[in-house]
Amino acid sequence: MAKITLDNLAHSYLPSPTTEDDFALKELNHDWVDGAAYALLGASGCGKSTLLNIISGLLHPSQGRILFDGQDVTHAPTAERNIAQVFQFPVVYDTMTVQDNLAFPLRNRGHDEAYVAARVQEIGRMIGMEEMLKKKARGLTADAKQKISLGRGMVRKDVNALLFDEPLTVIDPHMKWELRTQLKKLHHDFGHTMIYVTHDQTEALTFADKVVVMYDGRVVQIGTPEELFEQPEHTFVGYFIGSPGMNVLPAQVEGTTAQVGSQAIQLAGGYKAASGKVEIGVRPEFAKLSQTEGLPVTVRRIEDVGRHKIIRANFEGHDINIIAGEDDHVSADMNRVSFDPARVNVYVNDWRVAPEGAQSVGEAA
Repeated sequence: MAKITLDNLAHSYLPSPTTEDDFALKELNHDWVDGAAYALLGASGCGKSTLLNIISGLLHPSQGRILFDGQDVTHAPTAERNIAQVFQFPVVYDTMTVQDNLAFPLRNRGHDEAYVAARVQEIGRMIGMEEMLKKKARGLTADAKQKISLGRGMVRKDVNALLFDEPLTVIDPHMKWELRTQLKKLHHDFGHTMIYVTHDQTEALTFADKVVVMYDGRVVQIGTPEELFEQPEHTFVGYFIGSPGMNVLPAQVEGTTAQVGSQAIQLAGGYKAASGKVEIGVRPEFAKLSQTEGLPVTVRRIEDVGRHKIIRANFEGHDINIIAGEDDHVSADMNRVSFDPARVNVYVNDWRVAPEGAQSVGEAA
C-alpha cells in the first residue's frame, strides 16, 4: 500500500505542446491517500486512462512527478512500482489453466506452493471460478477470461496499489454487481490503495470512497458520492452524475435573486453581480411540480420508472426535469415548477460560486 502523490502533473501526446488545449491531461496536484479507494469518472477521452497509465508507469508524463510514499517513481519502470493493473479487455495465458493463471504472479515472486494453492483457491472462490480452476483458459468466454484477469490482479496482498481500467466492460450485468461487491470486500479486508477507471456513474459511486470526476483532461471535482450529488463544483459534474442530471438554466444573479428568463427565483444566499456565462443548477430531486407556485412550464411527458416519476417539462425553450415520488399526485393542471432555494447552485463559466461568506466543498477541504 502507498500514498500516491501527483506533483504538478500534466501530459500531452504532442511533441511540443504550447497551449493548455494541447494537453490531454491538464496540470494536477493531488495526494491519493494510502489505503483509500478512488474512482476516476468521466466520459471517453477525458484523460482517465492517461492518468492511470502514468501512475502505473506505462506512460511517462510531459511534466511533473509521481511519488509513492514520498519516493519519486516518475521514471521507474512498472515492475519497480509494485502495482497490479487490470485492463478493459482480458489479458490471460490461453495455454495455462485458470489455476496457473491466478498463481503466476505469486510464483513469479517466489512464494511457496502451499501459500500459492491456498491463495488461488480463495481468489477462485471470490471470482466464482472455483469449479473451473483445472480448465485451460483457451476456449473460455470473454466474461470468464476477464474474471481471471481480475483475480490475477487481486491475488497479491503486498502491492502498493491496485489499478483497474474499466475492468467490467465485458462482464454481464449480474456478475458486475457481484464483482464490485467482492472488490469492496477486498478493499475492506486488505486496505489496498485502489484506483478504478470507469465512465459508469453507478460503478464509481458504489465502489469508491472518493470519486475523481474528469472533464476535458481536467479534474473538476474530487469528493464523496454525497458531495458530488449535493454540491457539484462544475456543471459537468451536475450533468454527468444523476439520472436525470442537474437542471442548468441561464440566469442573471445578484443578491438573493436569480432572474431566469422572465421569472425571478429565490436563492438561499447572497451573491455579487456576476459576468460571463452565468447559470443556476438544481437537481430534479429538488424541483417540485405544483398548480400555483414557481416557473410556468409546459409538461411534455411523464415517465413512470417504478420507484418514482420523471416529469419532462419546458420553460421558455429550456428543458427542466422534475422527479416526483411514486405515490405523488400529478395532474394536467400542474404546470408550475419551484426549486428548493437551499438546493440551487450558482455557476459562472461552468464553475460553482459560493454565496458570500460561505465556502465551497473544494475550499473547505
